[in-house]
Amino acid sequence: MRATFKNEPFTNFQLESNNKAYDAALALVGTKLGRDYPLIIGGDRVTTTRIAASTNPASKNQIIGNVSQANASLAEEAIQTAARTFDSWKHTAPDERARYLYRAAALLRRRKHEFSAWMTVEAGKTRAEADADTAEAIDFMEFYAREMQRISKPQPLTPLDEEENQLYYIPLGVGIVIPPWNFPLAIMAGMTTAALVCGNTVVLKPASPTMVIAAQFVELLEEAGVPAGVVNYLPGPGSEVGDYLVDHPLTRFISFTGSREVGLRINERAAKTQPGQKWIKRVIAEMGGKDAIIVDNDANLDLAAESIVASAFGFSGQKCSACSRAIIHEAVYDEVLAKVIDRTQQLTVGDPAVVSTNVGAVIDDKAFRKIQEYIEIGKGEGQLVVGGASDDSVGYFIEPTIFADVAADARISQEEIFGPVLAFTKAESFEDALQIANNTEFGLTGAVISNNREHLELARRDFMAGNLYLNRKCTGALVGAHPFGGFNMSGTDSKAGGRDYLLLFTQIKIVSERF
Repeated sequence: MRATFKNEPFTNFQLESNNKAYDAALALVGTKLGRDYPLIIGGDRVTTTRIAASTNPASKNQIIGNVSQANASLAEEAIQTAARTFDSWKHTAPDERARYLYRAAALLRRRKHEFSAWMTVEAGKTRAEADADTAEAIDFMEFYAREMQRISKPQPLTPLDEEENQLYYIPLGVGIVIPPWNFPLAIMAGMTTAALVCGNTVVLKPASPTMVIAAQFVELLEEAGVPAGVVNYLPGPGSEVGDYLVDHPLTRFISFTGSREVGLRINERAAKTQPGQKWIKRVIAEMGGKDAIIVDNDANLDLAAESIVASAFGFSGQKCSACSRAIIHEAVYDEVLAKVIDRTQQLTVGDPAVVSTNVGAVIDDKAFRKIQEYIEIGKGEGQLVVGGASDDSVGYFIEPTIFADVAADARISQEEIFGPVLAFTKAESFEDALQIANNTEFGLTGAVISNNREHLELARRDFMAGNLYLNRKCTGALVGAHPFGGFNMSGTDSKAGGRDYLLLFTQIKIVSERF
């Protein structure tokens, strides 16, 4: 029996020895840059004539890898391979499937800094952000392996005389996994291994900016012994390959993390029954947020400022859980704003491979232009008090940016920017702050900083967020402790890293035998 699950510890980068180990990992990764990455279908490597280069967002001319791109024909091959493999994989014992995850987690733990270093160069993550990402990937595999073993045991049912009743969680079939680039290891690994440990097979279409990290992980699964065809690696254009996979009649479910627009499009396409389709496709979607931190008039203001800055500007605000709205009681508004400005001005923007960097580059030119556009919009909706500058001469760098005195219905208060842009809004009362926080179409994360028990309990009841944090930042969910997922346009309310998550990848079968 495996020990009780516990979260993988983060690396302490205050210790010089850990920084030296990370530097060594960066050097190792540096010797592997620019390699070619084929598709992986049924264990076979498939090189195509269409190649996409993955580049370093902090050094845009540096090629991380050259990745073969699939077309509709290869997507068909991947689906058919996954369907054939499912016929045998679904009969693999749950304990055996769990052991593949334990093995993969152990291998990843031994190469922790190496995988983190890949994220530094391909996703632009600082050491601490990359290390947390790798730790979460380990957590997902350790947690889901234990969960599979738990739900595969006999489940409690009401006993009947002279009859035996058993409940089984059985796999669904072929799943399409479409992960995001912002947690290119953790979320991708969690979505993929949750599906396979339940007995499903997977076609993994990685996010275009982080295709190399996904390829590295698929190779890790192979090293762990996962049979060929269980996970098929299929990078390619979303409009061609993604749509084909979603629409296919053999697709049983789609697990997606990304933007609201793409998630809704997938949900709409999946709802249309295709010729030969025998089931209603299941969509498991996490689609972003417009998250707020409320600061009450009696709050610890230093804690509030620390929480806001960490939540708003960690990984350049490129988290669906990031704080993009600070809603502050008018009695402490000026003081909190001043404290946040002071802390923000102390952040160092630069190459995430450098130890002293706090804020790296945004992911690519598209994100860079979108965030610039929102900064220009913000100049007409509020007072620019920090940042606003950007530079893409070497990489895609944007300063942490704060707008003060922003109306609750302003565009930068309502629309997901996915960058280091924070809107400050003044509230007349705590009840007013809560109403402002709930006034978006999203409902993912939120936080309240307050010493008023009545207000904390009011938020506990009425703050519409799937993950609500009281007197702490609104980012940094831990597997097992903070099952993660939101309401409304933030997704389908799936809770990754929670005890009910694997049920989304299974269906229930009851067998009754009368004696």
